[in-house]
Parts: sequence; structure tokens; C-alpha cells
Amino acid sequence: MNARATTSLAGKFYSTLSCPPISTESSLISYYFSLLHSSPNPRHLRHLHARLLTTSLYNNVILSSKLVLMYSRHHRLTPDSLSVFFHMPERNIYSWNIIIGEFSRSNFPEKAIYLFRQMWGNSGVRPDDHTLPLVLRACAGSGALTLSVSVHGLCVKMGWEASLFVASALVFMYVTFGKLRDARVLFDQMPKRDYVLWTAMLAGYAQHGEPTLGLEVFRQMVDSVVELDWVVAVSLLLVCGQSGWLKQGKSIHGWCLRRDSKLGLNLGNAIVDMYVKCSTLSYAHRVFNTMNEKDVISWSSLILGYGLSGNFSIALKLFDEMLVRGINPNAVTFLGILSACAHGGLVELARSCFKTMHDHGVTPELKHYAAMADCLARSGLLEEAERFIEEMPIEPDAAVLGAIVTGCRLHNNFEMGERIAGKLIRLEPEKAGNYVLLSDIYAAAGKFDESEKVRKLMKELHVSKLPGRSLIELQSFSLPGFESDDPRRESSSFKSRIF
Repeated sequence: MNARATTSLAGKFYSTLSCPPISTESSLISYYFSLLHSSPNPRHLRHLHARLLTTSLYNNVILSSKLVLMYSRHHRLTPDSLSVFFHMPERNIYSWNIIIGEFSRSNFPEKAIYLFRQMWGNSGVRPDDHTLPLVLRACAGSGALTLSVSVHGLCVKMGWEASLFVASALVFMYVTFGKLRDARVLFDQMPKRDYVLWTAMLAGYAQHGEPTLGLEVFRQMVDSVVELDWVVAVSLLLVCGQSGWLKQGKSIHGWCLRRDSKLGLNLGNAIVDMYVKCSTLSYAHRVFNTMNEKDVISWSSLILGYGLSGNFSIALKLFDEMLVRGINPNAVTFLGILSACAHGGLVELARSCFKTMHDHGVTPELKHYAAMADCLARSGLLEEAERFIEEMPIEPDAAVLGAIVTGCRLHNNFEMGERIAGKLIRLEPEKAGNYVLLSDIYAAAGKFDESEKVRKLMKELHVSKLPGRSLIELQSFSLPGFESDDPRRESSSFKSRIF
């Protein structure tokens, strides 16, 4: 909007504000409600606020509640919305739901919980089936599991557990905390299920690495004639990536392109991630190149895929391009780069990237320490790798120790390998692979008697190693609703759009 249009709009706004129509009180309330709803910016909203204060209309709970909402919509949740709310002459459930909901959806879920406590303890207003989902969302956002369970109990006590709004919020809350069994019990108890409830359960299984159960829920969802959309497609792509179902992932990709050739950001990221997890990096890269919008998740997924697969040159090229475009890397990005450096033997670059993580606001996690230790160990810098884990601010896990033991076996460092493998076995005494690793180190050093002793110890402790196996789809299946959407059945022109 140009300056002249803005001036014209402002003039119209003030002229209507200064000369309101003379009518009944209900018409006047509707008139000011409309002005509040269409207020273009905080400055205009403050003028309306002043006009309401100079009249008896501020005492109207509908208008004052709308004022609270509009301040929040103009990014003035604090202090303006909160101040107006606490100075309201009257508050009803509508008012409380507005302020609790706005804080629940903001970055201050604890404030929403505080307001709910105020409502419950200091007012005569009781929550309804719109209040409780907002509170449950705030509990999930703040990580308050104990309080969440208490709110669940309150839902049961007040008889709101059977509400679809409340049930969906409860499932979402338990899924957020990883309590999938509790979420499923609630899901199964619901006599009626809407789209939100179905997708909450499906997304929960997808996000927590339960692809088989997620597929089961999806089949039930299709049988219930629930319409499929992008949210469902994202969850299904996650399921396909976790299980390595490339054909089914391609079918979902084709289904998405049939409906809209321009992939949205979330959907594009999900497709790239699916192809990366199915080890089809060429497809992932082509989809990545067709995305009109890319964020740090888009870049990081592809960088991690190339880094873990050993294509360090492409991973590093993507990383450089990402930085040139001004996108700040995250924890996944650095994991991909450190993995790429380990495969490429780029120790100096790995050291540099590890040191700069804090500069980008990323705190190293155990997986980053494991990747760095792996880089040092693969390059034969075993003493430095051991010093590196000794100086870690957190206790090393099996992945960190295992990276060094593997390097010891690769470079025939028997003494260090024996020492670190001992720590690894004490950390995970039930894992057969640790014993096998130590046995192999003894065997590589020519100490076959010691190697045999480790094997006997495994038998005494009843620790057995499962035989290696490969997993392939001998009899592929089709996801219901996507049977005809496999891109390979389309014309060559349609194939070229995808691949």
C-alpha cells in the first residue's frame, strides 16, 4: 500500500471514529466491534481504546475483550493486551479464553498457565471445552508433564474428556511428551473422531519412530473416509522415511504434485527428508532444487544426507552456499558437516567447524562429539581423540567411545583400543557388538587367546550377537488412497517434473 492510500485510509478511519452513527446501543457496539476488527495498526487501535475509555462502551465485555485480542494481533500482547485485560470492569469465559489462548500460542506458555490458575482461584468463571485445550497446549509447550496430567484429571472431573476439542488436545499433549500409549488409550476411547484427532495420533507415531503403528492408524483413517491433506502427507512421508519405503514415498510425492505442482516449504522439506532417509540423494537434491522457498531445515537435511553417505565435497559445497545466502546453520547442519569431514579426512576443517558452533548459537551435543571423535580417530589422531573425550563437559556415550575403538582397530592401536573398549563394555554390558569389537582388536594384534576369552565371556554372560541381515521390499504394498499416484506410472513429462 502506497503512502497516499495509507493517508486516505487513516483519514477515513478518523472521520468515522469522530462521527459515529446515532443508533441503538447494540448497533453502536457492533459498529465499534467492526472498527476494532479492522484497525490497521497499533496507533489507530490506541485511539479506539481512548474513545472506549471516554464512553460507557469500555464496560461492555465484548468490546473490551476484542480490544485485548486486537492488541495481541498487532504484536502488543505485553504489556498492552495484558494491561487491558486486568483493567477490564468485567471478564467472562470469552475474555479468559482470549488472553489464555494468545499466551498459549506465544513463546510464553508459562504465562498462560499462570492466567489459568488466576482464573480458577480468583474468579467465579469456570473453564469450558475451549479453555482446557488452550491450557493443555501451554502445558505441553512448557514441558510441565505433572501439571498436564493434573489438567487431564480436571477434564475428567468436569466431564469434558469426551469433547472432541479436549480429546484432541489431550492426545497432542501426551504425544508431545512421548507418552504414545496414553495417547492411544484416549484415541481408542473416543466414539467419534474428527480430522484433528486422527492427524494428531498419526503424527505422534510418525514423529516418535513408530512407522508400523502410524500406518495402521492411517489405514483406519482412510476406512473412516477422512479427507487427506498436506498434514497427513507430511506424516506419511515421515513414516516412509523411517521404514525405507521408497515406492510408497514416491507415490505420496506424485499425489502431492497432482494437486499442486508448487510444493510448500513443510511439504518440500518432508519429501527431501524422505528421499534422504531412503538413500536416494539424487531425487532429494532434485526436489530441493525445485523448491521456491528453502529454510535451514531444507539445507540441513540434504547436507546431513551427503555427509553421512560420504559425499563430503557436495556437502561442503552446499554448506558454503547456505552461508552465502545468509542462512544460519543449526545442530543438524553441523552434524552433517562433521560427518562429511570424517569421511573426507578433513581434520582441520572439522576442528574449525566444531569451534564455530557456539558462534552460531549451537551447543554441541553428544552426536557432535561422536562425529568429531570419529574424524580424529579415522585420521589416526588417536591420542588427540582420547584427550578430546576426556575434556568433554558431558560424559561420553557409547557412540563417542565406539568411534575411537573403531579408529584403534583401523590403525592397530592395541593398547588404547583395549582400554577404551573396556569402558564401552562397562557402559553397555548387554550389547554384544562391544565384546565383538574387543575380540576383533585382540585378533588383529595376534592375541588369539585373549580374543577367544572374550568370546567365552559372551557365552557365560548369555550375550549373543544377532547375525547380520539386509532388509529389502520383496512384496511391495500400496498406501490406501495413493495406489494410482506412483510417479513411475505417469507420462515422461510428469516424471521429469519430479525426477
